[in-house]
This record gives sequence, structure tokens and C-alpha cells, in this order.
Amino acid sequence: MEEEEIQVLMQFLKTLADKTRLCIVGLIAVQERSVEELAELLGIKPPSVSHHLNKLKECGLVSMRPEGTAHLYSLNEGHLALLLRGLSPKSLRDVSEDLDTTVFERKVLQSFFVDGKLIQIPVQRKKREVILRKLIEEFEYDRKYTEREVNGVLGHFNEDTSTL
Repeated sequence: MEEEEIQVLMQFLKTLADKTRLCIVGLIAVQERSVEELAELLGIKPPSVSHHLNKLKECGLVSMRPEGTAHLYSLNEGHLALLLRGLSPKSLRDVSEDLDTTVFERKVLQSFFVDGKLIQIPVQRKKREVILRKLIEEFEYDRKYTEREVNGVLGHFNEDTSTL
């Protein structure tokens, strides 16, 4: 996910983090409404509603169309769907890919390996996964190993090959 996309997503989440704006989105999702209708339904003054609608418009969530002397506001469902796609698990994983996870991995490897030997098998799943990724490097990709060969490779690191 690009930095600009992250900023748009953050602005979207910040905008919806306000209860009044969230209520406005819910009300205009059902039908178009004027500032005066929204003010009456929410029990707040029209200038306050206008302020919240401007924030929602900046984010692209609200569309406005004139009707006589009034303006009617509706939810921009297409843009909402687009923004919600940014919250998919894949998109969120993409954001975290840029983080330097090697610091954690280095620390785990230093803690559990002494002179090339695995002194203890970690209990924590995340740490165990780091250890197993390190051990996988000892095997050739696309080669079938017998159980004896696997145990031989793992035995160089720790005698408890069955747990590994």
C-alpha cells in the first residue's frame, strides 16, 4: 500500500471516529437529507451539522445536490466501498511489510542459539517460527528427504529432533 493510500485511509478512519459523523453517515445512507433534517434528528444546531458534513465531504463520503434553496446530502457508497477495501486483511498486511522485522528475528536467534546449537526450543509461537525459518534454510528446496536425513540435519542443532 502506497503512503498516499495510507494517509487517505487514516483520514477516513479519523473522520468516522466521531459519533456525530457516524450518525450522519447512518442517516444519509438510508435517504438524502438536508442540514435542517439532520440537525433536528440529531438534536444539534445546523452549523454544527454543516461542519460535520464538510469533514465527510473532504473524505469523499458525502455527495451534495441542490434542490431549490436547500442542499440534500447522500452517502457516496462507491467511495465508501473503495475506502473499505483499504481495510482488507491483505491491504493491512501490505502496510506492515515495510517494517523491519529482522531486529526481532536477530534477537530471537541470538537468544536461542549458542555456538550454532539450539539451546532451547521456544515456547512462544512467534519465536518458534523464527527458529524454524532458520532451520528450514538448511534444507534444499524441491528435494525429498528421508526421515533419517531430516533428523540428521536437525540433530546438528538440537538433539530433540522429534519436537523440531
